[in-house]
Amino acid sequence: MAKILIIDDEKAIRKTLNEILTFEGYKVEEAGDGEEGWKLFSDQNFDVVLCDIKMPKMDGMEFLSKATELNPDTPIIMISGHGNIEAAVGAVKKGAFDFISKPPDLNRMLITIRNATDRNSLSKETRTLKKKAYKVPEMIGISEGINKIKTTINKVAETDARVLVTGENGVGKELVAKWIHAKSNRANKPLIEVNCAAIPQELIESELFGHEKGSFTSAVKQHLGKFEQADGGTLFLDEVGDMSLSSQAKVLRALQEGKIQRVGGEKEISVDVRVIAATNKDLLKEVEEKNFRLDLYHRLSVILIHTPSLNDRREDIPLLVEKFLEDIAKDYGQPSKKINKDALKALQEHDWRGNIRELRNVVERLIILAGPAIKLEDIHNYVIIK
Repeated sequence: MAKILIIDDEKAIRKTLNEILTFEGYKVEEAGDGEEGWKLFSDQNFDVVLCDIKMPKMDGMEFLSKATELNPDTPIIMISGHGNIEAAVGAVKKGAFDFISKPPDLNRMLITIRNATDRNSLSKETRTLKKKAYKVPEMIGISEGINKIKTTINKVAETDARVLVTGENGVGKELVAKWIHAKSNRANKPLIEVNCAAIPQELIESELFGHEKGSFTSAVKQHLGKFEQADGGTLFLDEVGDMSLSSQAKVLRALQEGKIQRVGGEKEISVDVRVIAATNKDLLKEVEEKNFRLDLYHRLSVILIHTPSLNDRREDIPLLVEKFLEDIAKDYGQPSKKINKDALKALQEHDWRGNIRELRNVVERLIILAGPAIKLEDIHNYVIIK
């Protein structure tokens, strides 16, 4: 049920509007002047406001200015017995949803209110979807290594410094990149991810820089590369150590000049991209073996963040297990399972070669196969203990 605030110094008009809107199924609050209306508006959430312009204490235009500053998403419909085009234009310029003259045409007013509530509902739904879309998983842990990562992220996130994230497979390098982006000034722009190891070498340049129609056999239309898609935001180059030397040279040029050139194209395109790279390789060793460019390494590693293995942060395992138990059970629509202390201890002593990714898979397996409470025998049955 939509909630509507009526602000008008004429009691008869308030009463009439209240009766009509209540009959239509709305919940209604009344205020006899601008100050009273402002108090209600600042204390409660309303879906729509009907506000008179000429009122004592605080007029409607002043209320409109304050209300749109406090909550710009709430539609405010201005009503006035002194209706004219100039007043209507002024109200809309200040942020009003619409302007209705007194005495109001009831059919038009109800349609306007319905449109306003629809817009408000759409705005709320959009905000909810955006929160879901951009929600970054929590970085769980109390270990020294995790606390060091959190501190570093807080220091570097708001800069445009390039970051190189290192660590074994499954330790959460991608999560580090997502947190840097989420806390940065680029958070409202895209975070584009590229797994350099998963793209065939003959296609990676097209994937990164795009291509023009007809530039090769399967190029049936123009394609924007990841650099262009990430313009204004962040580009995450995962497993950058697997990139060919030819591609490395072009990435280096893009970082140096802030420009890229599509495959088959002649035009240089300016891009504003922050690059975060990640690798499970020792890049300096790769440089020695001439598999990775030293100049690119220095470009990428302005800030170095090492993500520790799970075996190096065993004190975090109980927290991670509890989180996975809760999240996975919720995904399955089941109540969260408990885990016995001896079972949890066994998980802490396990050799986690697959790191957090392996731990999550094991917890999911235990949720499916174990009883209501996960016991030590379940660990022996369903997890290989060495």
